[in-house]
Amino acid sequence: MAAEIVNPRSDIPTPGAAGVNGTDEPFDPAFALHRGGKMAVQSTVPIRDKDDLSLAYTPGVAKVCSAIADQPELVHDYTWKSQVVAVVTDGTAVLGLGDIGPEASLPVMEGKAILFKQFGGVDAVPLALATTDVDEIVDTVVRLAPSFGGVNLEDISAPRCFEIERKLQERLDIPVFHDDQHGTAVVTLAALRNAAKLSGRSLGELRGVISGAGAAGVAIAKFLLEAGIGDVAVADRKGIVSKDRDDLTEVKRELAELTNRAGITGSLETALAGADVFIGVSGGTVPEPAVASMAPGAFVFAMANPNPEVHPEIAHKYASVVATGRSDYPNQINNVLAFPGIFAGALQVRASRITEGMKIAAANALADVVGDELAAEFVCRSRFAARAAPAAPPAGGPAARAEGVARR
Repeated sequence: MAAEIVNPRSDIPTPGAAGVNGTDEPFDPAFALHRGGKMAVQSTVPIRDKDDLSLAYTPGVAKVCSAIADQPELVHDYTWKSQVVAVVTDGTAVLGLGDIGPEASLPVMEGKAILFKQFGGVDAVPLALATTDVDEIVDTVVRLAPSFGGVNLEDISAPRCFEIERKLQERLDIPVFHDDQHGTAVVTLAALRNAAKLSGRSLGELRGVISGAGAAGVAIAKFLLEAGIGDVAVADRKGIVSKDRDDLTEVKRELAELTNRAGITGSLETALAGADVFIGVSGGTVPEPAVASMAPGAFVFAMANPNPEVHPEIAHKYASVVATGRSDYPNQINNVLAFPGIFAGALQVRASRITEGMKIAAANALADVVGDELAAEFVCRSRFAARAAPAAPPAGGPAARAEGVARR
């Protein structure tokens, strides 16, 4: 039996049976779990007496401070810097809730932090910033960076998230990783590799269609091309992102140059005709006839939460492999499979950044961990499967060394 988790701040009032905010809504256990927050700082050394205190704080700490001042790289050995990540948001794209602000984002950021610890052994600190200005966010994170070994950007709306990540990585020598982009892409590639293997095909034989040209859709498209997919087209609310459109943002213009080698124009439904892969990261609903028009043995990864773009019951009529973003269906494509291990691997070798090679290595490791259990309803392993936990960390280190970004 699992040990009971006791909230040390149980004396903090909780919305009771009468409901939340004075309503008559029934009590929701989610509020009980979140009461007082989901995380706390805990000492890793004992403070039992004055001798312990003199080592952990003054005067002993002064020796360590002086040593770091003389040799700054010692900060990684004598502080927690090399094993802690900042989880940074501005609250503009929180889950499926949208722009709800920094305070309302904190439960998600706390959740992200405890997932880092649970699944990667990495400490993380949630930082919800009271600004949506790109340069203010960048400047704030740069000033905070000496305290951290890496930065995980979270729930920041597109297209600002692309610019923020780029500017931060240019100014910092620690990994900056926007999980909504890259974590999603890594797990998607892992699942797609296994689906292709199950069907006896290579990635190069597949044509994919992505619904959604936001952070996740853009990153998945670029990552699949890097990994060798035959072709991929991306659709936004106005149809396929293609070179003939004159309403594209700078990000989408770049996407149009990289994707859609087949030159498809028009709607998402048009692109799905004969396609081998559908990847949904947008919400909305894909009509059943469009799903039916896909190639035989197609793969449907409908990842919108809580409502997939294609309901699994419909997808199973036409697709050989079906995945969603939900935990109550097989093949959950969930970022938690990727980001804790990717950061753990990067921090272990003190990487200055997370490269494409490190992400591909992580995706390959996640795909391989399924092993001989590979099946149509098992192309993506659960985060709670014991074999999944160590998959990504060892993959990132060798790749980081190979690409020259490792410093240990």
